[in-house]
Amino acid sequence: MDPERRKHSPVQGRPDLPLPPAAAPKGRSMNKPRRHYCHVCGGGILREKDEEGNERDFCRPCGRFFYENPLPVVSAIVTMDRWFLFVRRGRSPYRGMWCLPTGFAESGESIEEAVLRELEEEAGIKGKIAGLVDVDSYRSRYYGDLLFLTFEVEQTGGILRPGSDTTAVRYYPPDELPRIAFPSNRKAIEAFVRSKADYWAIVDSFRQSVGEGSEGDRRNLLSDRLVGVIEENAESIARIWMKEALTSRTTAGYHLFGRERLFGDVLNILSRFSAWLGGAREDADVKDFFSALGRQSRGEGVPLSHVLSALSLVKKHLWEFALSRGMWQKTLDIYMALELDRRIVIFFDRAVFHATQGYEAGED
Repeated sequence: MDPERRKHSPVQGRPDLPLPPAAAPKGRSMNKPRRHYCHVCGGGILREKDEEGNERDFCRPCGRFFYENPLPVVSAIVTMDRWFLFVRRGRSPYRGMWCLPTGFAESGESIEEAVLRELEEEAGIKGKIAGLVDVDSYRSRYYGDLLFLTFEVEQTGGILRPGSDTTAVRYYPPDELPRIAFPSNRKAIEAFVRSKADYWAIVDSFRQSVGEGSEGDRRNLLSDRLVGVIEENAESIARIWMKEALTSRTTAGYHLFGRERLFGDVLNILSRFSAWLGGAREDADVKDFFSALGRQSRGEGVPLSHVLSALSLVKKHLWEFALSRGMWQKTLDIYMALELDRRIVIFFDRAVFHATQGYEAGED
């Protein structure tokens, strides 16, 4: 049932508008009829202070205080491709405005049953609860304190159509929401978007990374955020690589090379990787560069196994650098690190393949 239709008598002004906290005394909702008789013994009701000093209705024969508790209101967030389901109100107040499927919980039903019932009554669809999104306090001029509980609900059946209290149902994108009747609905939507931000970013990045869209499109991946970090720290990574490459037996073919030459070579490889990661270099550029590197290495007498080991060390130190950045604090950070690792593997697999091809071509 609509939270603004449960009225028993006409009320002056706008009963739906929220009140400031001082507008109604604690324990008594503005415009709410006073209780005159005890529903247990039928005796008269007095106003007395409880042990905490709050004035409340009191039945002396029963020795019972009566408490004014918030009324529970439920709302449902249903999404389709990140668009939000709204219903247009067919009755005053707020007639013609939009809101989430919303209404009072009834006696005898659980709060979960209430939100699913309201969704079906106002939007025509059945659903199952995915989780609690938000809880918000709201003060109505007629009902006093309300407690809005908003749930994420997944559609399982039914037909999308307006109900007896609504005149239209439709989905809105999060950046083009209509004017919303209840502030608690907007607060819940904002909380929902925040809760999904990392998940949606991961989904978007994964779709790009597996090639949904144009082939080879590497834009808007989460790991793109690391391009600047790699560029800023390229020299540090190169020095770490040189320290190992100049002492390892698997790269002995480079031990007689000048340090400046090697430093420049590894910086060039890191620059190519960074540019490829950011989409500034195409796969054809990677092929040309590493094919030339293979031919040059053969001409300089460096064994192929040493060339491939040197590339493997660059890959290793890139990944170890990523780990050293502390990228394991949040789910989003972990995904970004794993995505970077996968892209490092893809890049250096291609680098090894093309360098080998270039090296073998140098035999002709």
